Amino acid sequence: MILPRPIAHAKKMLYFGLGIKINSFMQDFALLFDEIEESLYTDIHDHNSWAENIILHREKLPSWKRKHLAIVGVPEERGSARNQGIAQGADTIRQQLYRLKKGMGAYSIVDLGNLRLGETLQDTYDRLSYVCETLLQHKVVPIIIGASHDLDIAQYNAYESFKELISVVNIDAKIDMEDALESAPSEHHIQNILSRKPNYLFSFSQLAYQVYLNSPKTLEVLEQLYFEAYSVGQIRPDLQEIEPVIRAANMLSFDITAIKMHDAVGNANAQPFGLTAEEACQLCWFAGMNEKLSSVGIYEYNPQLDTRAQTASIIATMIWYFVEGYYNRLKHPDFESSSFNKYVVSALDNSGNMFFYKHKVSQKWWMEVPYPSAESGKAEKIIIPCSYKDYQMASEGEVPNRWINTFAKLV
Repeated sequence: MILPRPIAHAKKMLYFGLGIKINSFMQDFALLFDEIEESLYTDIHDHNSWAENIILHREKLPSWKRKHLAIVGVPEERGSARNQGIAQGADTIRQQLYRLKKGMGAYSIVDLGNLRLGETLQDTYDRLSYVCETLLQHKVVPIIIGASHDLDIAQYNAYESFKELISVVNIDAKIDMEDALESAPSEHHIQNILSRKPNYLFSFSQLAYQVYLNSPKTLEVLEQLYFEAYSVGQIRPDLQEIEPVIRAANMLSFDITAIKMHDAVGNANAQPFGLTAEEACQLCWFAGMNEKLSSVGIYEYNPQLDTRAQTASIIATMIWYFVEGYYNRLKHPDFESSSFNKYVVSALDNSGNMFFYKHKVSQKWWMEVPYPSAESGKAEKIIIPCSYKDYQMASEGEVPNRWINTFAKLV
């Protein structure tokens, strides 16, 4: 398979439903958000709470350019399949999040409020895409809350202007690749991402899918594209094995349908089996620790079904762990520095060596994948996250699947 390479394309001027043109910068950006309702924070007086340690959109949009993270609420449910009622999800999550205690990080965080919806669903996609793109340009990580899962189309589209290949991790019980003519947008949005042109998708990984909810043909499509898919049963025995998958991602899209119904009742599509709340938080910690990951979206929360705000509390805790992970990030790794040990595995057939790197402090592993460059005609290499088990496999003469899939996408 030959991976589609970025294709130069003219960026179209977008117009929003209220006649707002996005070529003007801060003025139009401020018009896209509603201020946060006072009732969500006025009764919180604990100086250690989130409400007292992040900047909220009150009377006017606060300065956000030099912040680390930005919360973006999206009260959009028009693309949802059988989960109507999610439009109020962002504010219910805030009610739980604001009451959590501040962690150990610097907490340079802004809550921009809720995005004003467009006249059509596509208008909302365009608005959210513009917001995320603008934040990304200023190295601010958007945390999208509320809305149906199809809004990750806008999250993904925000990367297009950078014209760089990206990797996406999607966590969901279902791989949403249904027929677009016969299903709601939230049921075929992954198909839209995979087939979008120009294509900037280098890697796509599906986590926590449930076998009996997905067609074997869907899994075959991912396999043919050298993309990865891990079921709940594959993840649960050793969650640490999934950490390298998340560490390779630029974008995380998390549908709470992946969390089992007993833990997360606030979702009309909740399933009796799935991730536990603790496992969901662990995955968000992995995502926060990933210095490459630049956006996260948590979708499909329905407060109408969450009578005791249990699911909202879980999502708030997931965000808390993501933020804690963010403030524990390592700098971009220098594999030639003294911070790493380098390991050489000799091939049994003398076809070449494999090189692995282990960080002395974090104990995380990476491996080197060489490939022939069509542009320069010379041998190039890419260093990707891996696990200790990958190193063990190579030491026993077996090429790790991560190595094979990465190589196949590069040649």
